[in-house]
Amino acid sequence: MIVALDVGERRIGVAVSDPSERFALPLSTLERSTLHDDLAAIAAIASEYGATTLVIGDPITLAGERGPAARKMDAFCAALAKAFGGTIERVDERLTTAQATRSLLSAGASRGARRRVVDRLAAALILEAFLARRRRAESSS
Repeated sequence: MIVALDVGERRIGVAVSDPSERFALPLSTLERSTLHDDLAAIAAIASEYGATTLVIGDPITLAGERGPAARKMDAFCAALAKAFGGTIERVDERLTTAQATRSLLSAGASRGARRRVVDRLAAALILEAFLARRRRAESSS
């Protein structure tokens, strides 16, 4: 199984793959606390789902550059690598939250409902991008 994370300043969206690692399923949203507690919560979810890979959204700027947010994510991923024994992959997360928000708006979700689920939907989009990239790589080899 694979767990994906959309790490924000206040919340962390979590998604998981199905056992065949073909589909992305929104799972939950973690409220940010301390770095130690955030890492412990992520490690617990990974353990619960038997995940050997974590996919983290990489906040590249719209211009394709690594700005301050990407550097903060580099530090977060370095700390996460110490708390998680598996593989950590990074996926460009540009516009995933905007896409998730648009989907929720078109579904008529209230502002409160959007706030509760947008991060986990963004994590599912990040995971879908990773799975699609992996399928392309497998088919070309």
